[in-house]
Amino acid sequence: QVQLVESGGGLAQYGGSLRLSCVSSATMFSIFSMGWFRQAPGKQRELVASITDDGYATNYADAVKGRFTISRDNAKRTVYLQMNSLKPEDTAVYYCNRNPPVWPWGQGTQVTVSS
Repeated sequence: QVQLVESGGGLAQYGGSLRLSCVSSATMFSIFSMGWFRQAPGKQRELVASITDDGYATNYADAVKGRFTISRDNAKRTVYLQMNSLKPEDTAVYYCNRNPPVWPWGQGTQVTVSS
């Protein structure tokens, strides 16, 4: 069973930055498109960024476009999310998964942005 381990979350101030990492145990990691998702309290989980298997194409939700950057290192089976210009509305638990998500969800990493 594939395992996903997210890390890098924490408390940030308005306008600050955080870099999230997600390591996958999947041996075929390099052939899958990946995504970062987030779930805020009382809201449904949503896709915020995605990246193709080769890393050449990315897509972002309108709410994070221009502020977040997704990238990957297939040799390390890791996907990253660089988050800049953070806003309080970015507060959520962040998860990675295939896009669309089919693997079991990891524990996520909490991001809290103070105003």
